[in-house]
This record gives sequence, structure tokens and C-alpha cells, in this order.
Amino acid sequence: MQNQKQKKADLHLHSVYSDGTLSPTDVIKVSHSAGLSVVSIVDHDNIQGLEESEKAAENFNIEVIPGVELSSTLNQKEVHILGYFIDRKNSKLNDYLAFFRDERRKRAERIVKKLNSLNIPLKLETVLRRTIMGSIGRPHVAYALLENGFIDNYDEAFDKYIGLNGPAYEEKIHFSPKDAVDLISQAGGLSFLAHPNKTLNENELVHLIDIGIDGIEVMHPSHSHERVNYFKGITSEYFLLESGGSDFHGGRKRDEEILGRYTVDLQAVENMKRRLFK
Repeated sequence: MQNQKQKKADLHLHSVYSDGTLSPTDVIKVSHSAGLSVVSIVDHDNIQGLEESEKAAENFNIEVIPGVELSSTLNQKEVHILGYFIDRKNSKLNDYLAFFRDERRKRAERIVKKLNSLNIPLKLETVLRRTIMGSIGRPHVAYALLENGFIDNYDEAFDKYIGLNGPAYEEKIHFSPKDAVDLISQAGGLSFLAHPNKTLNENELVHLIDIGIDGIEVMHPSHSHERVNYFKGITSEYFLLESGGSDFHGGRKRDEEILGRYTVDLQAVENMKRRLFK
């Protein structure tokens, strides 16, 4: 039995209901093997795997925080907002997610058409076979390109074709960070800015704080030690909460290495609960 000091939380995991490779049950199993006590599966624009993860966790004495990762846009930059402690039965949230999944499929159709115009004969059905369980995204397109021999490695798909400004890139439907924060709030949850190190400048970060995010994902594989300390300073200055996790998707060697390494302690989880249930 882990003592309180040893217990760890990973609040950024993905399953097959978005762009992960494992079922929610298997995500819980590998989380247990990695020594995690608290987890949150935050699939992209999808909460269909939450019930399964909660049932599986009962067998491993793991606490599951119901979560989601919403995609939004700020200054033509993609901004991801994590929602924790959401009510997965909230009708407004579910209506939005159903709409957004449909928009994701339409975007995939446009990407495939652009690839076809570049003499890459990828079929939409090939991409959709990877997304039977949930939300379709560019990683599914990348894996389909790789599996069919159109590229030599996963990253080439983004570098050469479907990354920002690539010849087959397609924007998502516009959804502002404020929209995401408001949606999470009305579903009873807390909103956190995911992996802020990737694209945001300081003015954009302050804007997101002004619109009411509850916290920042401080611990993430893309954050250096210096940036972790920087974001810790931001949360302290603005009285924000901290979260963190591995951004685990499964299926790649990188995922094996990060699970259990990028975590927050249980005090961070308790602070979230205190803010939510005060």
C-alpha cells in the first residue's frame, strides 16, 4: 500500500475514444502498473470512455477524476482546455461534444481530399477505421498515412502535409477559450490550460487567466524544468490551481517512458476539490 507521500496523480491520459491506442480499461491497468493513485482520462472532445474507466478503476483502487480536453482557438493558435470534475451526464456538454465530433469528421474529409489532390490516394474509410470508438483527429490521419506506406514515420505527416501551414492542413471550427471555460463551468467542472509551453506568449496567457481559467497544467513532457518553475510562479501570482500529467496516448516508446514520470502529488488534487466544493 502506498503511503500518502508516495501517491501520484496523472491528470492527462488519452484512450481510444480520442487519439489514444488503449481502451479506458487498459489505460487504468497500465496506470496501476505505473504506480498511479489518481488519474484523469481527458479524451479530445469526448467523454464516452469515462464510465468504463470508472468501473475499471474500482478493481485497482484508483480514483478517476472525470475529465475532457476541449479544443479552442486564440489568435489562430490552437489552445486546449482541460476540464476536470465535469458532470458527464450534462446535456449541454454532451450536445456540444456530439456537434464537435461531427465537425471533426468533416474536417478529416477535407484533409483527405487535399491529400488526394497531392497524389496521395488515402481513403477516408481507412482513417475512419481507426476512430470507431470516438473523436477523429489529425493523429488518426497520420497513422493511416504511415500504415499505408505514404510516409516513413509519424512526424513526417505533420512536417510535410497536415501540420499548421502544411498543404493538407485544415482548420477546426472556431471555438474560443472563453466558450470552453464557460462550457466546463456550467457542467460543474474546473478548467485548466493544457501544456501552455507549446504556443502561447505571455499576453495570451494573461488573457486566458482573465477569462477565468481555474488553473494551469504545470507538469507536462513538453515543459523544461525552468518552464515548470515559471508556470508554478504564474499559478502562485494569480492564485491558480496546478495540474499535470504525461499526455499518455499509448502505442509509442515515448509513452512507455513518460507514464508515472510526469505527475502531481495528491495535494494538487485536494486543492482542486477544495476550490470546487468549498
